[in-house]
Amino acid sequence: MAVEIKLPTVLRAAADGQPSVSVDGATVGDVFSTLVEKYPGLRDNLLDDAGGMHKFVNVYKDDDDIRYLDGLDTKLTDGDVLTILPAVAGGA
Repeated sequence: MAVEIKLPTVLRAAADGQPSVSVDGATVGDVFSTLVEKYPGLRDNLLDDAGGMHKFVNVYKDDDDIRYLDGLDTKLTDGDVLTILPAVAGGA
């Protein structure tokens, strides 16, 4: 099943400049595994050293934050859209 992954501008260089890519997978974890295999430069931005979701990245399945679903075990269906947004911090 194909899932569209929307990439923010900051991550596009690691995915050949593409604003979105299509990857097959039954769960978010499956999709991330395939995604980082195809685009290794994304790995450090998406996954921590243990293979879990990096704490400084937010991932939405359609409009739902996967942290409040089943995280990397969140089930996907054909046509779902994952949006990846790096956390933004700063201030004075």
